[in-house]
Amino acid sequence: MAKLYFNYSTMNAGKSTVLLQASHNYRERGMQTYLMTAALDGRAGVGRIASRIGISEQADTFTPADDVFAMIRKRLNDGPVTCVFIDEAQFLTEAQVWQLARAVDDLDVPVLAYGLRVDFQGKLFPGSAALLALADEMREVRTICKCGRKATMVIRQDENGRAITEGAQVQIGGNETYVSLCRKHWREAVGD
Repeated sequence: MAKLYFNYSTMNAGKSTVLLQASHNYRERGMQTYLMTAALDGRAGVGRIASRIGISEQADTFTPADDVFAMIRKRLNDGPVTCVFIDEAQFLTEAQVWQLARAVDDLDVPVLAYGLRVDFQGKLFPGSAALLALADEMREVRTICKCGRKATMVIRQDENGRAITEGAQVQIGGNETYVSLCRKHWREAVGD
């Protein structure tokens, strides 16, 4: 039976690496996968899922206006797909998460979504909130804080390394912009 999975973490935990490795495992056994990522994040190039360790794959992109159920159905009509992988799942809309659930239920295809749980202010992304509510299974991809504890939060920092506490929820960036921390060190960084 197909399921909707949500694999979540903070920045730099290796979510894209895990996604690409899982997709590779399917393909190595002769099974096809369908990769999707947010069009918003073009750091590795538009339509490319990339890991900091140097592996990457092409993927179809989605925007908030796209019907991801229709995209998955179209891909299934083009040929068999064993599993759908979604990177940057925090950028899905609530409606799109419902569309993923519908793809699992009506098209009987497993969907594995990978994304951030919370933003730099400690608030859930809309896509992540919907996935936490609707996923059949959730898995945390763990990373560590500078102190060695599990990192569950992320700060956005300015060019001088100071934590930024206000601004738009979405700002694309990598290690130069975001740092994953445990809750204690996040609170210290944001002045709480």
